[in-house]
Amino acid sequence: QVQLVESGGGLVQAGDSLRLSCAASGRTFRGYTMGWFRQALGKEREFVAAVRWSLLSPSYADSVKGRFTISRDNAKNTVYLQMNSLRPEDSAVYYCAAKEVPLDTFATTTGHSWGQGTQVTVSS
Repeated sequence: QVQLVESGGGLVQAGDSLRLSCAASGRTFRGYTMGWFRQALGKEREFVAAVRWSLLSPSYADSVKGRFTISRDNAKNTVYLQMNSLRPEDSAVYYCAAKEVPLDTFATTTGHSWGQGTQVTVSS
């Protein structure tokens, strides 16, 4: 099992930036795709971004493409989500996730390991 702990959320104004961190621990990590989902109040959880161990060709939801950047420090077992040009519609609880699946199936497969979530609130 992989344990995930998120941090870095907060209250910001539209146009501001935040950097979320996800610290991972456990015996299996190298083979896992890591990523982020988010869930706003009253809405279903949605995929945000994902990255493989190789750090090549990360995947992004259309709603965040060009504004968010996912990265992964394999030596530190930590995944980051740099969020720029934040909008009120980005407000949600952001969850780190891990699954030993290909990048192109990460967003839709089930059975992820999940972090506890970190709140991001963007005011207009």
